[in-house]
Amino acid sequence: TRLVAVDPTERFHLDACGLPAMRLVDLFAPIGRGSRGLIISPPKAGKTTLLQNIAEAIRFAHPETRIMVLLIDERPEEVTHFRRHIDAEVFASTNDRSPRDHIALVTWVLAHVQIELECGHDVVVLIDSITRISRAFNTASQSRGRIMSGGLEAGALEIPRRLFGLARNIEDGGSVTLIATALTDTGSRMDQLILEEFKGTGNTEIVLDRGLAEARMFPAIDLAAGGTRKEELLLGPERAPEVAKLRRLLATRAPRQVMDALLTLLTRHPTNAELLASIADLEPSGLG
Repeated sequence: TRLVAVDPTERFHLDACGLPAMRLVDLFAPIGRGSRGLIISPPKAGKTTLLQNIAEAIRFAHPETRIMVLLIDERPEEVTHFRRHIDAEVFASTNDRSPRDHIALVTWVLAHVQIELECGHDVVVLIDSITRISRAFNTASQSRGRIMSGGLEAGALEIPRRLFGLARNIEDGGSVTLIATALTDTGSRMDQLILEEFKGTGNTEIVLDRGLAEARMFPAIDLAAGGTRKEELLLGPERAPEVAKLRRLLATRAPRQVMDALLTLLTRHPTNAELLASIADLEPSGLG
């Protein structure tokens, strides 16, 4: 039978765990079964912590979900932390392994997830990072192909793109939800080219902000820069206009002011439903 991909409609209730970062993601960049998402992050802005939070939040609200974590070219201690603290299947090739080892693991995970999808199962795959996966494939293929600007080989991203593109919601079937981190502002032309290849090909983007991270404001999310395509399908007819109103109330503010106002609201209202109800009659000046 043909696997027909449709828009995600079943939201993961990330807010249920109560973590501030997950409550914000659930409002401004909701994730559903079949979402294909990027966490775009400069170095040291909290991308790995955010990925861990997503795993924890899905496990809390949807304990039956199969969660796979793919860590490529990561520090060994980071891998240990994931294995000890996150209730998920962790597949890792650390930064002391060769690009060939990275590629072998990525290829295996790709094939495995493809079979899960064809069998009608629901799988969540969290990847840190699509940038390092792409670098590994580029290193391995440099002797064979045409080198483009930035040192990127013409066919190097074929399998990383296939992996990212595997995320989908199948009509009357299973789903693959894939959230991957992507590096930006690293000073590397190649990393920027890799980001450009993946940017816009997903349906959810979460953008982390260097300025917020340097000010030690976590989660360092630039809420105005990210979001989810067709978010109304995930939020539903009641919540979608409420979230749209919250966005309008915050529209004129800088990322730091936005985060200040929202962290105050999160502290004041223990659930997102209460938070949204509290702004129903507010004017922009009345928010924080």
